Amino acid sequence: MRSGPEPTRLTVRDALSEAVAGMLRRPGRAVLTALGTVLGVGSFVAVLGLTATISSQIDGRFNVLTATEVTVEDIAVRQDEFAGPGFPADAEQRLRAVAGVRSAGVLWTVRLDPSTPVSALPPAGAGGSRTGTGTTVVAASPGAVAALVPTLREGRLYDEFAERSRQRVVLIGSGVAERLGITTLATRPALYIGAEPFTVAGILADVERKPENLLSVLVPRATAQELWGPPEPGGAAVLIATELGAARQVADLAPLALRPDHPEYLKAVPPPDPRTLRSGVTSDLSALFLLLAGICLVIGAVGIANTTLVAVLERTAEIGLRRALGARGRHVSAQFLTESALLGALGGLVGASLGELTVVGVCLVRDWTPVIHPGTVAAAPLAGLGTGVLAGLYPAWRAARVEPAEALRR
Repeated sequence: MRSGPEPTRLTVRDALSEAVAGMLRRPGRAVLTALGTVLGVGSFVAVLGLTATISSQIDGRFNVLTATEVTVEDIAVRQDEFAGPGFPADAEQRLRAVAGVRSAGVLWTVRLDPSTPVSALPPAGAGGSRTGTGTTVVAASPGAVAALVPTLREGRLYDEFAERSRQRVVLIGSGVAERLGITTLATRPALYIGAEPFTVAGILADVERKPENLLSVLVPRATAQELWGPPEPGGAAVLIATELGAARQVADLAPLALRPDHPEYLKAVPPPDPRTLRSGVTSDLSALFLLLAGICLVIGAVGIANTTLVAVLERTAEIGLRRALGARGRHVSAQFLTESALLGALGGLVGASLGELTVVGVCLVRDWTPVIHPGTVAAAPLAGLGTGVLAGLYPAWRAARVEPAEALRR
């Protein structure tokens, strides 16, 4: 026969029911306690989801634009101070013979006196809002304009005929047009660069490459060279738009095609490896935002630990009564540990849901395709659970050390 009282036991069901009862007894406090975990886990899911989504967008953008862009720089003056311009006059024609080139052309910023106005009024009346203060003038061949991938708001682009005949026509961005007071081309507006009149052939709404040119006045290369002379040594560049996948091959061949006698006078700059840049951007974003998510989780853990410890102090009498009725220290510890774990797990579930909604919402606004790894969603509630368990260790240990007699005396 067995002698003595039967040892008390705490089943998993009892621990869960006690933990739920403790949470429901103070629902407001439970919600506020879980809020830190909600924010931390939500940030965790949103960060990983948005990082994966942005990475896919970087891939797409590189495939369309950057992966098809090559720039050739004139470095002749660095090789030989008496070399002269590095680009030949027929640079566009030579590059068209290179396989994989869609469009290419020479462009440079025209050297003008700082006091030279760019105005929609003749020099005698130039001034006020009709003067493009700070507007730069860029000499760009028709091929260079095509390589910018422009979108016209009104008018047309100048062509090879305008280049050959050195016509005085310009292209301007919509911002420059607004600053100059040019609202329509129906009235055939003129633009004055200093005392030289030009016809506005077109107004650009946007360009996909080199967006800084939207703030400039584009002039045919031959016209600019006739009026203001050649570019400064090393000041010109060739912009090349290539077929997808041909950029590095074109970058290797372009200097030789342009200057077979001195290819070292030119430096071709191929697009960076999209995988390298993507991994760099992704790692930077992940490191930054995961740090923020970790801080939120730490704040959530501190909140759970603080609230659970307060609950231990408030329920000292209850703990003493349980101990007096036969509950062991590990039973009391398991009760409070289960309560903090449930708070963390619930915070993780809610945070994961909010994180997913954040990713989907951002993608809807930006017209992106959301990318969320299933492992991220599965790990989020576990992260909340782990946070709750870690936060509840010390309060549970304190609860287990409460002496029954001392607790009942209070």
